[in-house]
Amino acid sequence: MTLSRTVQRTVLTAALLSVSALGAPSTAQAAPLPPACQEALLETLDKFPVVDFTVPDKAKNTMLGEVLGLSEADQAVFTEAACAAWNTWATQNGQAVATDLDTRYRNAAGPVCNKFARSSLATIKKHAPNVPAATRDMEKVAKKVWSNSMEKLAADATNADCRTAYNAVKAGW
Repeated sequence: MTLSRTVQRTVLTAALLSVSALGAPSTAQAAPLPPACQEALLETLDKFPVVDFTVPDKAKNTMLGEVLGLSEADQAVFTEAACAAWNTWATQNGQAVATDLDTRYRNAAGPVCNKFARSSLATIKKHAPNVPAATRDMEKVAKKVWSNSMEKLAADATNADCRTAYNAVKAGW
């Protein structure tokens, strides 16, 4: 499985919804992902059809780096049962989540980094409690990816508004 567009799509969803299929196969991964996790990698973003929401390239690349650096223990939480539960939830709730995300993004102030960070976190906070319990171990990994990514983005930001936005959301949900 290639890592380019598929992993970037997965990273976006993970950051937004806390339990996406972050276990993208890296070159160090010993075993392939279970079929339901492969489905999540290929189809999750399609289940959340956002119109206006945008992820800045720096954020995408930073989160991708975090995903590719997951330990084997972190990757192990991406089980068939957890990913199947995620896939079902995403199919049933994707449109509502996308609508919420687009609305928050449109209403957020100023640069894209702020719109992305604040709308993402607000949407995650709203919808994460409703995600199936079977995905909670994946959520823990997603939280780590989110927190580490926002920490790095804040440290590297040259724009003060972006630095403020990433610092404001790095604690996660």
